[in-house]
Amino acid sequence: MKCKYVKLIFSIISFFIILLLSNISYSVNKAEGIENFPNTYKPYLLELQKKHPNWNFIALYTNLDWKYVIDNENQFGKNLVPKSYSDRWKNTETGRYNVEVDAGWVDSSRRAVEYAMDPRNFLNEARIFQFEGLSYNAKTNNIQGIERILYGTEFYNKIVDYLDSNGNKITTTNKYSDLILSAGKTSGVSAYHLASRIKQEVGPFLSHSSISGNVEGFKGLYNFYNIGATSSSEPMGAIKNGLSYARDGNGASNDIKSKYLIPWNTKERAITGGAIFIGSSYINLGQDTIYLQKFHVVSSNSGSLFWHQYMTNVLAPYSEAKTIYNGYSNTGILNNDISFIIPVYNNMPQNFTENPNILETDFTTDNSKVYAEVNNSLNIRTGPSTSYESITTVDRTEIMTRIAKGKQSGDLWDKVQLSNGIIGYVFHDYLRQIPDKKIEQIKLSIDNPIINKGETKKLDVEILPKEVQNHEIEFISSNNDIATVDRYGNVLGINSGEVKIRAKAKENNVFSEIKLQVYAPMSDIILNKESLTLEINDKYELKSIILPADASNKNIIYKSENDNIATIDEQGIITAINKGNTKIIIQSEDGNITKEVEVTVVPKLEENEIIFDESLTIKQNEITGWDIYKLNVSSVKEMINTKYTIEIYNNKGELLSDEKLVGTGSKIRIIDEDGTIKMEYEIIIYGDANGDGKINSIDLLIIQRHILEIEMLKGVAVKAGNINKNGKNPSSLDLLLIQRHILDIQYLQQ
Repeated sequence: MKCKYVKLIFSIISFFIILLLSNISYSVNKAEGIENFPNTYKPYLLELQKKHPNWNFIALYTNLDWKYVIDNENQFGKNLVPKSYSDRWKNTETGRYNVEVDAGWVDSSRRAVEYAMDPRNFLNEARIFQFEGLSYNAKTNNIQGIERILYGTEFYNKIVDYLDSNGNKITTTNKYSDLILSAGKTSGVSAYHLASRIKQEVGPFLSHSSISGNVEGFKGLYNFYNIGATSSSEPMGAIKNGLSYARDGNGASNDIKSKYLIPWNTKERAITGGAIFIGSSYINLGQDTIYLQKFHVVSSNSGSLFWHQYMTNVLAPYSEAKTIYNGYSNTGILNNDISFIIPVYNNMPQNFTENPNILETDFTTDNSKVYAEVNNSLNIRTGPSTSYESITTVDRTEIMTRIAKGKQSGDLWDKVQLSNGIIGYVFHDYLRQIPDKKIEQIKLSIDNPIINKGETKKLDVEILPKEVQNHEIEFISSNNDIATVDRYGNVLGINSGEVKIRAKAKENNVFSEIKLQVYAPMSDIILNKESLTLEINDKYELKSIILPADASNKNIIYKSENDNIATIDEQGIITAINKGNTKIIIQSEDGNITKEVEVTVVPKLEENEIIFDESLTIKQNEITGWDIYKLNVSSVKEMINTKYTIEIYNNKGELLSDEKLVGTGSKIRIIDEDGTIKMEYEIIIYGDANGDGKINSIDLLIIQRHILEIEMLKGVAVKAGNINKNGKNPSSLDLLLIQRHILDIQYLQQ
């Protein structure tokens, strides 16, 4: 099947000038994740994600009304189907019926346009590739994959040769797959897309006139993508128009011809230059899927839509998608990271416009409950035949609603809807209607009513009487913040707490409940001190952060290795007793986590032995209130009046020279003449979380990672991160304050 070009309204140069001069772009927005799609998309995407967890789905909100889009696309000559198709595919209006817009091609029906444009019709494993992002991906694009796509054509594993303008045969050392991969790298366009596009445009034979190099008047010229091949009533008119473009770009400027490697007088120039054209003219302008190249519903051109369309075959995205899928599947890269950009329109109909080949008269409305009488699984297909793709499979436990019963001649197919919303077709002989008997009792049990946070456990369910065990039930959690439950009865612990899970019959009010406990074990204890120096009789409150925040048991036990030197009570208050060193042991109640704090007790200082500048605040051995612009060691020493030696160490325990900066966690040691430490103080700079004496984006990142529990702050760094000084764990408010400081909006107060 051949795709044709719609003639561009503007030349490429004019188009880019418009882009540069305009500050307006059409109002579209993207949102990644299935949760951002309308409900009618979600069940199909969830099925795909189950098969391919690495696939990414991006909702492209066009902000266009569905009827407006169809009205603009349903214009005579804009969307074509083969003349051989049934009348349901064709425009049957008087004067337009079977009028050949191009040789063998006629205008399509409105229903065909609606079917081809509704993305929900193609959310299956093969046809979704019309929404694949078409930028070049070095991780997935390779020679083997290209050859798989070319398999069955004369391009497959073939050395490239061509005719020059004098008819001489030139043989190269490259295969077609080599040229296509190179073109993908150069243009930034997926090499798999280029291979599929070549097959779509010129078919499987090297003798196609667009690439034979032997058309009279255009010898030695090649156009693999039929660029510029606009329709014409002249014999071979479209081919000649394309080869005319290959010769001189239809009068393009020298800059444009140079950009697209025109003339395309070798196959390498034609394949690479055409790829650059596709990338520049479509993919780099936001039309970066096959669907968006066919249906111009997003635009960078000041909102002008519906004209910049690469092809006129209304089913071109549909057929190209299958070719790409086959190439990915055959090369074993189907499960790689692949992104799909899927359009969403306003006021879309609840019911999809189906394939015009599906006749409404072949079905009668039904609303019975059915199940699949199969040993393993049954395919749910996009249409009433095995030639249609499978959307998903069901086993005999799946209760479906048969919404339409088939009355076709020959094999009968029924239309069903699954409990998750998926609609599809099933071979009639495999379905069995559920009897009218109702569920009378549901019994729930589980091997252990305690579920660890992050753990999944399956409920055991018994439905009585036995004859209705296939009837549909639904599971409901009393609190999804504590535990969720899926339609199969799998319970996932989310946060610690108590929750009830209910199993309820969909056909009546029979239900059963079970009470579960989600347990979150303590994973860490973060202390506000790792070491501490106190004077005799001083007290210090040891504070801790328990991780995770919702730990089920937050009880911790304190003890001192030597109560003669320092004691600690149940509230974490340390009291210095006698000179010496000891350790404070902090332990979780279950004994799985243990932390230690080194405590040094020194004799009480005389009142005037050490005098700090009055601008500073000293609490136990912590000092705050520093001028953040005077944090070098010499400046800090000037703020301390004592007869003893002053040594300052950074938070790594390294002695600092006078020109170095102090920061959070730096320690000031007061040492007498015999080397004895009289007292040790710890510096806190609010906002300096990493202790380098600076407040910048690094600290912002460190505090953010602490809040997200990725990498926790330790010791006095926790206090330094609590910029608003409310005595709590650093929060988003502290992030805001440090951001304002970095941006010179409001400086942090020490």
